[in-house]
Amino acid sequence: MTTTLATHNLSIFVANRPGALVRIAQAFSRRGFNIESLVVSPGTTEDFSRMTITAKGDRAGLEQIIMQCSKLVDIMACREHSDEEVVARELALVKVAVNSEQRGNVLQIADHFRAKTVDLTETSMVLEATGGSQKIDAMVELLRKFKIVELVRTGKVIMARGEGET
Repeated sequence: MTTTLATHNLSIFVANRPGALVRIAQAFSRRGFNIESLVVSPGTTEDFSRMTITAKGDRAGLEQIIMQCSKLVDIMACREHSDEEVVARELALVKVAVNSEQRGNVLQIADHFRAKTVDLTETSMVLEATGGSQKIDAMVELLRKFKIVELVRTGKVIMARGEGET
């Protein structure tokens, strides 16, 4: 029997205490999940943080992770979200080596993806793009025909649609 690996988005509300992130990461590791992105930011009060974790693994393992995380003392809430019930965004900074002939082509790609030029020199450009992961992936793929010098991505941040909390 083969296990189907899928990508899962989780939001975790955690007390701001040393070691909380390590305990959460261990729960994922024990179940054979690879954390693809991890974003930690302040919550609505300074006593708590919000984690958005995107991980790849099987459904049964995910349910075990949620149960294990929910039992940890520092965890206030742990929940999986489908793509349909959240607004998901990512930020990317891409530094591209360009000469004067290439600059116009890179600017066209940036314009198409509504990316901003945040740094420009004679030999390079830094683009800032926000949006869904697929949009960022598509832009980066088009920029690969030029020389990408540096690439950094935030990972997904998610928020529940409507009036509900994530």
